[in-house]
Amino acid sequence: MRLRHIEVIQAILQTGHLGTAAEWLQLSVGEVDATLKDAELQLGFMLFASVRGRLQATHETLQLQAHIVQLYEALEPLQRLAGRLKHHHAAPLRALCTPPLANQLLPQSIAMLRRRFQDTPCNLSSQPTREIVRSLLLHEADVGLSLHDPQHPQIQSTPLAQGKLQLLAPHGWLKPKQKYIALQDLAGQSLIGLEGHDPLSRLLDAKLQALRPLPVVQTRVQTYQMMRSMVEAGEGLAIVDPFTASGAREAGLDACPVSPPIMVSLYALTLKDGATSPALNALLEIVTQKAESLLGGDTNPS
Repeated sequence: MRLRHIEVIQAILQTGHLGTAAEWLQLSVGEVDATLKDAELQLGFMLFASVRGRLQATHETLQLQAHIVQLYEALEPLQRLAGRLKHHHAAPLRALCTPPLANQLLPQSIAMLRRRFQDTPCNLSSQPTREIVRSLLLHEADVGLSLHDPQHPQIQSTPLAQGKLQLLAPHGWLKPKQKYIALQDLAGQSLIGLEGHDPLSRLLDAKLQALRPLPVVQTRVQTYQMMRSMVEAGEGLAIVDPFTASGAREAGLDACPVSPPIMVSLYALTLKDGATSPALNALLEIVTQKAESLLGGDTNPS
């Protein structure tokens, strides 16, 4: 089968009509019909049958469909690259981040970057740290932002900023101008837990298990953002990363660091000896400045 055969089959699968498929492909109906017949001749079986005015895929075509979709998905990066080369566009900056950084830090940083590098496209995605590492190793991303150092031999982890884990509480729960809360003060309190294998969560759980009476954890969620939502819903208190706390504080929730402090670092993850670019360097500079600005409220009254 030739690529033109596959394009025609896919277009007919999507539209069910020769005419509409021809419009999609910017070909004449005769060209589409001739290509379809040539494909059927080469394959040795019929691809579509006319049923009540529509072209319906045969059983054999349905078996081919999944592979055709995979082929089209594989061709998309090639088509995007060809389009950039045609119009002399810069390669996109592909940035990943973990969920706590996806609400404010990375989007605001990219917006600032785009004002400086207007011709540089940006691709953004939120993934767990292990998936960020995988994408970097497969050269599917240029940089990742995470609150964890994966300590991978092929990944460079560069600390950009540091903050503290924060207690998140409904508005008015903390005393006016309260600057921190002792972990011991959370003994017996209703807390929202974090599910999974988050290193910060494991460290915090170990400290909470030493409290007497033990905090009551009846609800566990998968992300810090969900923890914030549960606090807003009145489910209890939560201990979250400083970036989630910053956004929650702006939305009216109480937030302050726990004491003794549990430090959290923001890391830029890149491939060791990987290529850099002016846009990537500028992004890391902007992220650092923005992170330091957001974390400036760590010890402010909530």
